[in-house]
Amino acid sequence: MSSAIINLSCYKFAPLGELEGWRVRLQEVAKEHDLKGTILLAPEGINFFIAGTRAQLAAMLAAIRAIPGLEDVSPKESPSSEQPFKRMLVKVKKEIIAFGVEGVDPARHPSPKITARELKQWLDEGRPVTLLDTRNDYEIRMGTFKGALTPSIWNFRDFPAAVDMLSPELKSQPVVMFCTGGIRCEKAGPLMALRGYTDVRQLDGGILKYFEEVGGDHYEGECFVFDERVGVGPDLRETGSVICYHCQMPLTVADQRRPEYVYEVSCHHCIHGKPRGRGNTAETS
Repeated sequence: MSSAIINLSCYKFAPLGELEGWRVRLQEVAKEHDLKGTILLAPEGINFFIAGTRAQLAAMLAAIRAIPGLEDVSPKESPSSEQPFKRMLVKVKKEIIAFGVEGVDPARHPSPKITARELKQWLDEGRPVTLLDTRNDYEIRMGTFKGALTPSIWNFRDFPAAVDMLSPELKSQPVVMFCTGGIRCEKAGPLMALRGYTDVRQLDGGILKYFEEVGGDHYEGECFVFDERVGVGPDLRETGSVICYHCQMPLTVADQRRPEYVYEVSCHHCIHGKPRGRGNTAETS
């Protein structure tokens, strides 16, 4: 059996109970099998990013699937040359993805989804569709779909206000929203429906699933990920991007060649002072 490190990422919206008991159980399994990463439990569901060998991960998946409502969780896989997480955290939170908008219930009122292959076909055919990137600006800088609409936000909690700034014409036009792995769109989609958008779909599995199924067609650059890999390409492998020690902004290989980049000192984002971005408004999950 291969000892290569596998990264698993997954979320599922489902009503969950007895969260503290399940937190203790998952923490025990993680300790027993020396797993690292983050598992978030909330009344609305689960969100996790964990890494280990395939045998280690199998034990954790069995424990997660024992939780009522999570029997069919199906995580996405990507390889890693080494363990990308420093520790293991299992937390109980109010939400698995912070949003703070009442009335948004992805488990009971989800948005329609479009698969990666369907979206690629739409783009190949040149269908009229607006691609809406729901991620933060510092993520989008590293890569996004060609021609995507980027509403300029620094934290997902800013998304509702950004929706109010979009052109009213979009409310009756086809919109496909996307994010890293799909979880933010699970809440962004129902919000847009509440705001009067009538033809909104979310990219099922996000950018990472798109890379897995169809590669990088219609996408430019790489995809930021919230672990020590920093960025992955369409082949789902690490790209060589790093985080600036001073301001915590992601830097591509090209950014690291700029004269402003000095290891553990500065980059072009903070050479003249710490910028607004990951250093003070980053999401932590």
